[in-house]
Amino acid sequence: RQGIGEPSVYHAVVVIFLEFFAWGLLTTPMLTVLHQTFPQHTFLMNGLIHGVKGLLSFLSAPLIGALSDVWGRKSFLLLTVFFTCAPIPLMKISPWWYFAVISMSGVFAVTFSVIFAYVADITQEHERSTAYGLVSATFAASLVTSPAIGAYLSQAYGDTLVVVLASGVALLDIGFILLAVPESLPEEMRPVSWGAPISWEQADPFASLRKVGQDSTVLLICITVFLSYLPEAGQYSSFFLYLRQVIGFSSETVAAFIGVVGILSILAQTVVLGILMRSIGNKNTILLGLGFQILQLAWYGFGSQPWMMWAAGAVAAMSSITFPAISAMVSRNADPDQQGVVQGMITGIRGLCNGLGPALYGFVFYLFHVELNEMAEVETLGKASKPNMANPTDESSIIPGPPFLFGACSVLLSLLVALFIPEHNLALRSGSHKKHSNGPQTHTHSPQAGGSDGKEPLLEDSSV
Repeated sequence: RQGIGEPSVYHAVVVIFLEFFAWGLLTTPMLTVLHQTFPQHTFLMNGLIHGVKGLLSFLSAPLIGALSDVWGRKSFLLLTVFFTCAPIPLMKISPWWYFAVISMSGVFAVTFSVIFAYVADITQEHERSTAYGLVSATFAASLVTSPAIGAYLSQAYGDTLVVVLASGVALLDIGFILLAVPESLPEEMRPVSWGAPISWEQADPFASLRKVGQDSTVLLICITVFLSYLPEAGQYSSFFLYLRQVIGFSSETVAAFIGVVGILSILAQTVVLGILMRSIGNKNTILLGLGFQILQLAWYGFGSQPWMMWAAGAVAAMSSITFPAISAMVSRNADPDQQGVVQGMITGIRGLCNGLGPALYGFVFYLFHVELNEMAEVETLGKASKPNMANPTDESSIIPGPPFLFGACSVLLSLLVALFIPEHNLALRSGSHKKHSNGPQTHTHSPQAGGSDGKEPLLEDSSV
């Protein structure tokens, strides 16, 4: 077995930490480069760039998930991390190429789906929600210190050093996968030949969406993920710019904000998530997380003072329990050899949101005339004026962040849908006894020939 030791959750944790630590270092330099490259309609262009990346991620996630179910996780971890981090050196070499490659890197920006499938390979059902929480908390942990470190180094030594350091961390992550990460997919779960066929139905992102309606539980979960992650994706793409321009945070304060919210998110996704899952159950944990998300988005939408952002950030940390709870629910209802497909489906929906959310937020900011003017005007904290408003309107004084208010309404709909998700859905695993009794020969990844009733559950293996 290649790698160091047996496959463990800690291998997955290190991969995620290094990838997002590298990107976290670039938080401050990226705001500067974005403004310099697109001085006009910066929010709109930022939304479009992330939009293209997200849509490509949506299109590729099912294929990569299905391939990893056949060929193993390690090679696809290497592929996704390499191409996701490929744009980093281009930030100083050519900003235009940097943003172009970021858009194109969305084809492989599905590390989370492969990581969650990796974790599912090596954990029992009762351990899985805790393991997913640990992986998600690691994502938050990688952003606790890296933006602050990047902001300090950028101010003291310039952006070039930060880009070089981020590139080095990305190379370290690639080296770690090559040398230290063992394969998690058991040999008996893989076909004899690497030439095993992958049907187009497995690789087609729209096939999953078309089959969603055949199982009511999957339909409800997918709608919940879409409506809750759509505003979250838009928020991730523009929130740091929003804090700098609308609220008047300095780059150092933005880094501190990320650090504090990140620490609280780690606590929420490890300690609090485990307690909630044991005490109130999977479904109620999801509902509670959605409730916190509605509150924080509404607070961001109406808040105009720095202290309001800090208070809403604390609530946002609690809302971070939603996605690991949903991943645990989906994984528990899927068969062992379908974890990559299942997590690829959820990541694909998130990828679709990563495309639509930033573009939607950018467009709403544009409609409300929220634009970047001079970055230097907001370098001091606590400015009374708001230089971002190119054409101030009456609405801007009432609702400083209109996209966040829209997001709160979207998550409210998500909460209403999630109320109808059953706690357990045994139908999703109705075919598992057949596969596990027939041995590895059943893992052919060929579409079901019969399908007489046309009601095959999405999370059930389609091979017989």
